[in-house]
Amino acid sequence: MDAADQVLIIEDSQQRRHDLSTIIEFMGYRTRAVSSAYWEDAIKESDKGGFCALFLGDFLQAESSMQGMIARIQNWSGGVPVIRIADPLPENLQSSLRRQIIARIDWPCNRSQLLSCLHYGQVYREQWRQLHQTGMNQQVELFRGLVGKSDKVRKVRASMAQVANRDVNVMVTGESGTGKELVARNLHDHSHRRDLPFVPVNCGAIPNDLLESELFGHEKGAFTGAVNSRKGRFELAHGGTLFLDEIGDMPLHMQVKLLRVLQERTIERVGGSEQIAVDVRIIAATHKNLSEMIESGEFREDLYYRLNVFPIEMPALRDRPEDIPLILNELVSAMEKQSRGSIRLSSAAIMSLCRHDWPGNVREMSNLLERLAIMYPYGVVGVQDLPQNFRHMEAMADDDGVAELFPDSILPAGSGKVDDLAILPVGGLNLKEFLTRLEKSLIQQALSDCNSVVARAADKLQIRRTTLVEKMRKYGLHRYEETMR
Repeated sequence: MDAADQVLIIEDSQQRRHDLSTIIEFMGYRTRAVSSAYWEDAIKESDKGGFCALFLGDFLQAESSMQGMIARIQNWSGGVPVIRIADPLPENLQSSLRRQIIARIDWPCNRSQLLSCLHYGQVYREQWRQLHQTGMNQQVELFRGLVGKSDKVRKVRASMAQVANRDVNVMVTGESGTGKELVARNLHDHSHRRDLPFVPVNCGAIPNDLLESELFGHEKGAFTGAVNSRKGRFELAHGGTLFLDEIGDMPLHMQVKLLRVLQERTIERVGGSEQIAVDVRIIAATHKNLSEMIESGEFREDLYYRLNVFPIEMPALRDRPEDIPLILNELVSAMEKQSRGSIRLSSAAIMSLCRHDWPGNVREMSNLLERLAIMYPYGVVGVQDLPQNFRHMEAMADDDGVAELFPDSILPAGSGKVDDLAILPVGGLNLKEFLTRLEKSLIQQALSDCNSVVARAADKLQIRRTTLVEKMRKYGLHRYEETMR
């Protein structure tokens, strides 16, 4: 059997086993559903690692049984990601056993949750296979939030897997909005320092005369306003990770002091004389070209080599357009989980966004989706609904047949075609208010398409001109009549 599309379900509830199998098979995967008593018989019929994911449901509720079950699964194959159904894991479950469990989903679950879990499972398997092939005895971890299947993102994840648990300084470079802080947090969360502080500092957001105090702290009376002693970010991050964001904005005189701290592993508070030992891992990030800054004398070369022990370059979104549908799905799912609204995008709209240059990268995409969720709550967004600079109308010609390329959770419910009008949110909605907003939006679009000529807009909407005028007055829209001669 091909591991790429086969899912193993271990569940003692016959009804849940049947329901979960039906849903996953409808999504295009094959399933093997068994009770906890027969799961080892199922894997004997498959090669080692012969499943793309394993869903672990209810069986014996004793925590010792759970520990034993997960340990046996891990001994069978460390490359098969495990998704826990319903109940949380025991609090005393060993951390070595937790690594292979990539997610937990509630029951009943929805298709979007399952799609996300199976996507994360694919990422986990790819990482495990790459590390296994290189002979590394390192545990695979899933770097959540780094969504994508492009070669560039896979390279980033592979680099992170190599360095996450190594106590060396890391330099993350890339344009603004590419997710440099996300990389830093993931590296911390998957290091042996994970239970100690992660302290971020934006070097460009702190005035130059306050940066030294912010990093190293100060003693009482060190300067006007220093009424108490205060720890700096280095002391607050002791034992953990200090993230120096926008390191390229740090002034030269502070670069000298930072270099000394990295060499001596001690700091001295402003206004003090005591040498305080600090144990921190440094992760620095910048969107600037530090090599050019070194040549122009704006950045110290010796500091650069201290920080750039292990470089990771984050690719721009325009360089990996194949990841855009997955990132859209991830961002929409995050909005739904945080109850900040929801939208669905037509396949043509997604194609249009794939053609956008994204100078602001993922941050720009996140802001766009937030705006669209406010303008078209729980509706379907087409190309015509996107802001003008995001409309690439040639995408309209590609609409037919492309729906299957994108995650179903961001496409309209039903057939996946553009003419699906809306989805009903889980919590319901006020139908009257929704239809009012929808009608107003359609009228505004018709007026915009017809250069605000009422008669033409009425024809486009297939209603009488007088009816349109009444609705415009109702919604407070301006009236522009066409002169008929």
